[in-house]
Amino acid sequence: MRAAPTILHLDMDAFFAAAEQASKPSLRGKPVVVGGLGPRGVVATASYEARRFGVHSAMPMGQARRLAPHAAYLVPRFAFYRAISGQVMELLGRLSPLVEPLSLDEAFVDLEAGGLADDSASARRVGERLRAEILATTGLTGSVGLAGSKMLAKIASEQAKPDGLVLFEPGTERELLAPRSVRIVPGVGPATGDHLRRAGISTVADVVEAGEDELVRILGRAHGASLYRMALGHDDRPVVAERDAKSVSVEDTFDVDLHDRLRIRLEVERLAERCVARLRASGHSGRTIVLKVRRYDFSTLTRSETLRGPTDDPLVVREAAERLLELVDTTGGVRLLGVGVSGLADYTQEDLFAQAEAEAGAAASTAGASTVGAGSAAKAAEDAADAVTGSGADAGAGSGGGAAGAGDGTGPEGGAEGAGGLLEAVAAVVPRTATEAAARLWSPGNDVRHAVLGAGWVQGSGLGRVTVRFEEPTSTVPGRVRTFAVDDPELEPADPLPLVAGGATGAEPAAPVVRAGG
Repeated sequence: MRAAPTILHLDMDAFFAAAEQASKPSLRGKPVVVGGLGPRGVVATASYEARRFGVHSAMPMGQARRLAPHAAYLVPRFAFYRAISGQVMELLGRLSPLVEPLSLDEAFVDLEAGGLADDSASARRVGERLRAEILATTGLTGSVGLAGSKMLAKIASEQAKPDGLVLFEPGTERELLAPRSVRIVPGVGPATGDHLRRAGISTVADVVEAGEDELVRILGRAHGASLYRMALGHDDRPVVAERDAKSVSVEDTFDVDLHDRLRIRLEVERLAERCVARLRASGHSGRTIVLKVRRYDFSTLTRSETLRGPTDDPLVVREAAERLLELVDTTGGVRLLGVGVSGLADYTQEDLFAQAEAEAGAAASTAGASTVGAGSAAKAAEDAADAVTGSGADAGAGSGGGAAGAGDGTGPEGGAEGAGGLLEAVAAVVPRTATEAAARLWSPGNDVRHAVLGAGWVQGSGLGRVTVRFEEPTSTVPGRVRTFAVDDPELEPADPLPLVAGGATGAEPAAPVVRAGG
């Protein structure tokens, strides 16, 4: 524990929903739910107005609609959120060389390492200035917690929500923690919490009273001893600026279970190619190929194969994934597929057999080449659809779960909001036909521009029609609503508009993080 509250935790307020409300004046002050709108979609974020009806993150979208039938339900705009997140992370990087992102909208900062704070007064000044800069730069609000440890800083930011700052003075840890649920302690999830509750331990004070020996008996030596230290307020975990990715993966959840074996194989091939694209973009290769299959009954199977050396060859990864698929019984249907690569390295060991096969394929007959060309065109169309929808893989590249975003290095399971497990379900199935792809362009919340009426966003579509509300972030009153044919030549998809002058839109790369002292 530190003698001064120089660990800062920032958590943006209802980030996705707040960004949508800031973009769309007609939704300000109203319940807004962002997530997958299909029959298997889940809530990514709910605005504070929607939370009053009981809607919360990770809730099935069908349940959310029953609780808040009059809320606005919008698809996520992940590129837009990532761009805003880049601006926020840049501001954090100016405070300290030690910034530990947890997701798109959450991070720890070591103010002591940045030389900006050494006592409560200076830490509070930095926190207040950061909140003002975030609002001026992004048009959104964030809540700040300050304490002498990561655990307490995170608790403080939760207490500060929305749009506030809470500072816990070092030395008050036990008093602050005692009455709170044991679930606030890092590492205590639902299963551990239930286990402790059955043992008569429900608050942090109960943990301290039980003692270390009893906790070790209940949870085991490592977990029990760690929980006891945390309950006493002893959290020495440092702020870690960089996290090494352990794996790279992509996955898709399907609106309708897949039964056809050929279709399942084609999906695995497509996922393998997308996985390799992300693997190469991260500058890595990997030795272990992982296939994840979630079946119709929600049972999840994982199969893996370790190669003789690291690779980033799409043919090698695809063939390994296909071999793994042969080991899985898909009878009854498949609701989710994922392909991942782990055992990462920053070099490759060329697979001579794969290279030979690739060369043989290049020398194929003209007819064969034509077939390959058709397949490439189909793949290009699928990639374009991916860019439009923000499917499971692309959703993960943001939040992740983890520092660089959910699912960009946490294995096929991914991470949740922050994490791929949530964002996989938020994402819709990638369109397979031209009709489906066209419908996806007009999903509720997507940006459009009309040649005469200007910028707007989709309120809904169906039966060959699309309804658009024409308004901009700077509008002072709700915009007018018009309905068009989906093929109206004057209406086209558009990039998001910035929330403030000079703000991010997602149309350009996110701002690089500038580290203090770096």
